[in-house]
Amino acid sequence: MPPTLTNFSLLMANIESQKKRILRAERERLENRRYTSKIKTFFRRLEAAVATGDDAQADAEHRELVQAIDKAVKRGALHRNTGARKKSRAARVRHG
Repeated sequence: MPPTLTNFSLLMANIESQKKRILRAERERLENRRYTSKIKTFFRRLEAAVATGDDAQADAEHRELVQAIDKAVKRGALHRNTGARKKSRAARVRHG
């Protein structure tokens, strides 16, 4: 079971700064997962909008997806090449 922000007994470290670092790493990991989960959700929405043939909805979903990817790259949750690959894949889904 991974350490949580409220459960100090699971931490292995004895050094106070390392305990803080473990908590901070867990917070950052969860934030990165929020970004990647949001991107996956937007991608599924884009695929669904393209499948139904709703161009306006597909354009809106594509715009929202690209914004989420750019924000995740800026924040450091995604590598810039990963972001570029995901945007390219989204463009292929949108126009393909």
